Amino acid sequence: MSALPREELRGLFLFEHLSEDQLDWIAGNAVLEEYEGDTVVIREGDEATCFYVLLSGAIRMTRLVSGTEVETNRSDQRGVYFGATQFFVHQDTDHRYGASVRALSDVTFLALPSREFSVEFRRWFPMATHLLEGMYLGWRNSDTVIGSRRRLLALGELSAGLTHELNNPAAAAVRATSALRERVAGMRHKLAFLAKKTIDPELLYQLIDVQEKLVKQVAQAPKLSAMQQSDREDQISDWFEDHDIDGGWDLADIYVRAGLTTTDLDNVLEQVGDTFMDGAVRWLAYALETEMLMGEIEDSTTRISALVGKAKQYSQMDRSPHQWVDVHDGLDSTLVMLAGKIGDGVRVVKEYDRDLPKIPAYAGELNQVWTNIIDNALGAMGGEGTLTLRTWGVNDQVRVEIGDTGPGIPEDVKGRIFEPFFTTKAVGEGTGLGLDISWKIVVERHQGDLRVESEPGSTRFEVCLPTEEQASL
Repeated sequence: MSALPREELRGLFLFEHLSEDQLDWIAGNAVLEEYEGDTVVIREGDEATCFYVLLSGAIRMTRLVSGTEVETNRSDQRGVYFGATQFFVHQDTDHRYGASVRALSDVTFLALPSREFSVEFRRWFPMATHLLEGMYLGWRNSDTVIGSRRRLLALGELSAGLTHELNNPAAAAVRATSALRERVAGMRHKLAFLAKKTIDPELLYQLIDVQEKLVKQVAQAPKLSAMQQSDREDQISDWFEDHDIDGGWDLADIYVRAGLTTTDLDNVLEQVGDTFMDGAVRWLAYALETEMLMGEIEDSTTRISALVGKAKQYSQMDRSPHQWVDVHDGLDSTLVMLAGKIGDGVRVVKEYDRDLPKIPAYAGELNQVWTNIIDNALGAMGGEGTLTLRTWGVNDQVRVEIGDTGPGIPEDVKGRIFEPFFTTKAVGEGTGLGLDISWKIVVERHQGDLRVESEPGSTRFEVCLPTEEQASL
């Protein structure tokens, strides 16, 4: 199809200041291209042959990240451009499209051949071309170096947090496994000892029956205070002493932790009798402690599995980039990943409204927002204070507030904190991009809002997110 007349070309913001000769060249070399909805216009990685300008309709831009298609932009603004956008850069190899673009509706584009346009553009704007080329190549080189370093540092910090959390349950499982091996060995020796004695088979059967009943009680063992624990140990120790059982104090701790009382011991005595009571008590102690150790191992491995699940939730591994999410899942997984930074001096308070609906969002990107804001809050508090996470709903929005008890943000700084590259940290300690990226994710990506209120001792970042799909997501 033929291109637009000069008058219409001048109505596009890209061409409004071109000379008449330049507009004539555009009009003579550009063509109109039309596509139906849900059609791929350009594909990432293909040779970049055209510079496209949107005239009507809506488009969706995506990139492949580790094999997953990630949407980077949507637009229906007349005049937006895409395709061979680095046409002005001299390169030995062919240019490739850096993203795929799909039509969301019937669309019309103005398409310019990139090679021919590059020659004319460099002739029209020689100084601007040199500046743009230098800026692009400089940005690309520095981004490669700095971006790689930044990603490694971020990965190191998050890995430290995860390893910190995994260490405790893993160490507990190792200790419990070692102790369990000793107890099982003790049970084998005790069984061999019992086998050497002449024991009524009926009595042995009763002992096994008692063992199974008591072992089942371990799972329901009540949580006792230190005082209650001590009192019960005294009672059971006295019971053992009254029945001539040596080493009762050591055995008492096992029986109390298993949730047993002197009443249970009376029942054991009633079934096995005085003659066999000493051996029965020690055999049961092995069985009870073995059950408790297996419970510890199960609890530890469950915690490890849960932590791995939180890490997967945080990274959004094996999940669609855009999905309906519960904001609490992202907040909790971020706390897990930053556990190494939180430390013992920071108290975390959660005031969640668990009745909030799920929201349509890019979950991985929201996790980046929570990370940036929480990390800043921890830095402001310097290792001591209260971190508060609160959620609530207002009309068609879910709101998340992240507050800290740090020194606050000065008034002359508060108005600039969302500016790119603005930072109050020392040189080399911050890029000034965390809150700028958060602003773009919340406001531009999710059509929400990000605001801050601050005074000494109380800084609160409030993130507002819509509960319904937005056209520009």
